[in-house]
Amino acid sequence: MQRFARYTLVGVLATAAHYALLALVVELGHWPAWLGSGLGAVVGAQVAFFGNRGFTFAHEGEVAPAWVKFQGTALAGALLGMVVVGAGVRLGWHYLAAQVLATLLSLLLTFAINRHWTFR
Repeated sequence: MQRFARYTLVGVLATAAHYALLALVVELGHWPAWLGSGLGAVVGAQVAFFGNRGFTFAHEGEVAPAWVKFQGTALAGALLGMVVVGAGVRLGWHYLAAQVLATLLSLLLTFAINRHWTFR
């Protein structure tokens, strides 16, 4: 449970970067929300990787293989998020409300994968 709490804390920081970029490109750049969600996820994944490697999982293995695994996991989370945001917007939800749901679903999915595969 402590590890999940740390994962969540790192996730808050990564999510802040994700949401800030999402809102910036949607509101100022007039990008589609699903595309902004994907770009935000890429930036957030970099924040999350280094935070989780050191703080959450105390991983001392080689960086490159763990980074590749983490990025694959983050990609799965990002794709899930893009689908959820796209569907939410089509259903009439505000894009940030849809992103909140996407974030919660991705949190559960990526924690399980990273715990058992990436930082094992």
